[in-house]
Amino acid sequence: MTDEQLLRYGRQILLPEFGIEGQERLASSSVLVIGLGGLGSPVAMYLAAAGVGRLYMADFDAVDLSNLQRQILHTTDRIGLPKTESARIGLQAINPLVELITIKPPLTEGRLPDLLAQVDLVVDGCDNFATRFAVNAACFAAHVPLVAGAAIRLEGQVTAFSGRPGGPCYQCLYPRDGYEDETCSVNGVLAPVVGIIGSIQATEAIKILTGLGTPLFGRLLLLDAATIEWRTLRLHPDPECPICGSEG
Repeated sequence: MTDEQLLRYGRQILLPEFGIEGQERLASSSVLVIGLGGLGSPVAMYLAAAGVGRLYMADFDAVDLSNLQRQILHTTDRIGLPKTESARIGLQAINPLVELITIKPPLTEGRLPDLLAQVDLVVDGCDNFATRFAVNAACFAAHVPLVAGAAIRLEGQVTAFSGRPGGPCYQCLYPRDGYEDETCSVNGVLAPVVGIIGSIQATEAIKILTGLGTPLFGRLLLLDAATIEWRTLRLHPDPECPICGSEG
């Protein structure tokens, strides 16, 4: 490692369970961040700052004034820019050592297998079930770990899936039928809530990539920000799940 890298990442290298080995694992890793909004903003910022070697970024919206209350990666002077371009500008300013790759639209089910072949982990910060289900299926098929988060109103949740047989997947948690998208534009969200959830997603991604600690595989972490209370639920694989089940 260079002197610049040792200085930049020194505070996490000091962690005995992380060390230079953890930093080198992070530097050799590639991560796909899906969604650069309220969740994806802190995810991308912390992963870039921590020294992930390559960040693939997918978002097909443009920066809007209504985003700026919570999507902290974007700024007023970038209103109208594609979020991927705004993210590239912001992340390059945070850490020019990270390779930033923007995904051109659309992110279809047909494109996901080729894209996932290039990454070690996916962080899903999108806001619709159709994309979440497609990403989950592609991650399980490719055996790529997935860190999923969601936040709305004063509530948030985070979990992680190993992508390996024997564990649950996102569709075990949310069967495909019977769920409607809830959006912040309709239901509202308190700005720091997405920051809390996104920060935990980034933490889980770093843990999985470096072997640090115990990931949230098989556990769902729930936040009630009105009372700042946390709950953890165990997730079990659904044997009838069409994605990961024994009968799937």
